[in-house]
Amino acid sequence: MKFKDYLNVAEIIVSLALILIVLIQARGEGWNPRGGSSITRTRRGVEKTIFQLTVVLAAMFLFISALSVVAAR
Repeated sequence: MKFKDYLNVAEIIVSLALILIVLIQARGEGWNPRGGSSITRTRRGVEKTIFQLTVVLAAMFLFISALSVVAAR
């Protein structure tokens, strides 16, 4: 396998992990029965960890995608 192929596989794995984490985040969002939006909330515990993991995975995805474009040239 070439380096480009490894990048493609890594990009697929990171994108699937990112999709999974975003879906987990959306599930924990909650619903406000009063109809209004919550003002500001502080992320704590697992919610904070999932948010940080989302940011890291998004950065990894962007980096791998850019690297894949450069390697394709």
